[in-house]
Amino acid sequence: MPSNKHRNRGSKINDDTMMPPNKQNTPSQEYEDDEIEEMQDTDFKKFMIRTFRSFQKQILELQKSLMDKIENLSHENEILRKSQNETQKLVEQESVIVKRNQNEMKSSIDQMTNTLESLKNRMGEAEERISDLEDRAQENIQSNQRKEEEIRNLKNIVGNLQDTIKKTNIRVLGVPEGMEREKGLEGLFSEILAENFPGLEKDRDILVQEAHRTPNKHDQKRSSPRHVVIKLTTVKHKEKILKCAREKRQITLRGSPIRLTADFSSETLQARREWRDIAQVLREKNCQPRILYPAKLSFVNEGEIKTFHSKQKLKDFVATCPALQKILKDVLHSETQKHGHQYERRERKNTYQ
Repeated sequence: MPSNKHRNRGSKINDDTMMPPNKQNTPSQEYEDDEIEEMQDTDFKKFMIRTFRSFQKQILELQKSLMDKIENLSHENEILRKSQNETQKLVEQESVIVKRNQNEMKSSIDQMTNTLESLKNRMGEAEERISDLEDRAQENIQSNQRKEEEIRNLKNIVGNLQDTIKKTNIRVLGVPEGMEREKGLEGLFSEILAENFPGLEKDRDILVQEAHRTPNKHDQKRSSPRHVVIKLTTVKHKEKILKCAREKRQITLRGSPIRLTADFSSETLQARREWRDIAQVLREKNCQPRILYPAKLSFVNEGEIKTFHSKQKLKDFVATCPALQKILKDVLHSETQKHGHQYERRERKNTYQ
């Protein structure tokens, strides 16, 4: 029996000595196997007690170490959990913000889309209005052009009627106011014929149908005397008197110079005035220009008499005649510029209307 117990004890000791080398040295490791076998029961008990206490101490230390690690892990886990909760809250907050931003962006995009659509519709309406206004403007321009053409035609008709009415008239310029008190205007005209054209004064066929001053009312502020209009019975007599006046060149009444001209409407007078600059240039070049009734330009070119009713006809002819083009280049250019400015002013006026 004692030998078995001893053997059992030896086996326990052997088991205890088979611990991992990384563990601390125990009292059993301080003894060799032979020494353990030689131990008495009392020593063995002491040895076992020491060994047990050593194991107990190691276990306690290990337990403490594990508890510390568990506590550290729990603390770290708590920190991780808090961090995870905070991260989750932040993620939730960011999600809410992102979602709100997405909603705001969507709302803004919808508003922009609606605004763009509204602007597109307005642009379409504006384009339609502009198109309508352009059409109306074009219609107004065409209407104004038609009206201007009608006005010009009416003015021409009125001017022609006035010229027809005044066709037998002679206009006398430079007769002092009040001179007609003694003999009347008809008597003054007879005196003019006797003083300047003795042969015509004896012509019994020259009869004065009517005589008056124009305008009818005398303006005291006007320095020059009013014109005297003499209406004869025939155009033939008027032309005869004016021809004699052109030949004599200087006409007088009681020694004072006066002028005899044909009587025209304001439109015809304006048309005749527009030939003056051209006639002056032609006169300087000895082309013998004349302004014929009612407003035609006549002059001699290369031995032939040319007559023009309008400046456009004259320009077309000048374009085919280099010599004449050289003579009238400057005056026609200035005329073109003047009419261009008049056209621009008329166009601006029509635009403002």
